[in-house]
Amino acid sequence: MKSGNRRGWFQSPLRVVLLGVAMLALTLVFANVPPASAAGETGYPTLADQAGATGAGNKAEMWRGIRSGEQGLVSIPNKSAGVLVQSEGEAWRSFRNGPLMTYGGWVLGGMLALLVLFFLVRGRIRIDGPKTGRTIQRFNAFERGVHWLTAGSFVVLAVTGLNVLYGRYTILPLLGPDVFAAMTAYGKLVHNYLGFAFILGVTLVFLMWVKHNIPNRDDIDWALKAGGLFSKGVHPPAKKFNAGQKVIFWATVLGGAALGFTGIQLLFPFSFAPMADMQLFQLVHAGIAVVLIAVIIAHIYIGSVGMEGAFDAMGNGDVELQWAREHHSLWVEEVTGERPRHHGGPGGRHHAPAE
Repeated sequence: MKSGNRRGWFQSPLRVVLLGVAMLALTLVFANVPPASAAGETGYPTLADQAGATGAGNKAEMWRGIRSGEQGLVSIPNKSAGVLVQSEGEAWRSFRNGPLMTYGGWVLGGMLALLVLFFLVRGRIRIDGPKTGRTIQRFNAFERGVHWLTAGSFVVLAVTGLNVLYGRYTILPLLGPDVFAAMTAYGKLVHNYLGFAFILGVTLVFLMWVKHNIPNRDDIDWALKAGGLFSKGVHPPAKKFNAGQKVIFWATVLGGAALGFTGIQLLFPFSFAPMADMQLFQLVHAGIAVVLIAVIIAHIYIGSVGMEGAFDAMGNGDVELQWAREHHSLWVEEVTGERPRHHGGPGGRHHAPAE
């Protein structure tokens, strides 16, 4: 009777199908369980295999491998996921949130303090001689356009970049997390896209003015007298750009080139460099940016409130002839053919019109 029931169970078509499906499922499950020696081939990190089943020594070896950034095997396209601990990231974070922010703050704050002190002691640098009522073209429209392209993009890049570096500690407590998060997100987009405008501007600045910014012997005299910035009536001779402006030029060109290079690395992560190099590029990018911002702050001061008549050069392109004689006498001589004569003030000279 019992044997007859068993034959009846196997003779049922539905039961036979169910039994076959169950056996097939078990076969697939056991076929996909890898042996212990081949665990790494399934996408699991091989670091676990180094530890073995037991043993403190093997575990110490495993953690040394993890701590040193040893690469494990992963099945996803991003192979960097196989690194469980990236030690360089700790060094990057410590330097960024430590010396970089601290010394960067000192550089920026120190420059602002020096300019305020300079203004209180020296005041605005005025035109010493009598104004002629005549002007001379200093920069044409194209030159001014390139200057403002470079300057405008740099100012926005500086503001948005400083927000990334210091905003969490200065702006976030004032505006709150929601406003700060939105401002930072949009600022990041602006920073990324305006970077290309800045690179273009720096390239054009270099091509336009490099021939006028080659150092010469007149720059030594200008530097020894500090350009007359600290002495009224002293105007060392200079061509189209004096020694101080040449420092600004080369700081902008070389610093801008470094910012452009490192910025491209960060805009396209893992396209040109691994993670450790990108962390280094970020520190270099931020450090150079802070120094260049301090330099440009001084440039903005001298070109606006610090010196009478200086803004006109990049405003409408024309400057008072007497201003040009006092600050760029050799250039005036080249442009107008005026013969030089010594100025009555100590250590300086200007030019009188040819008779």
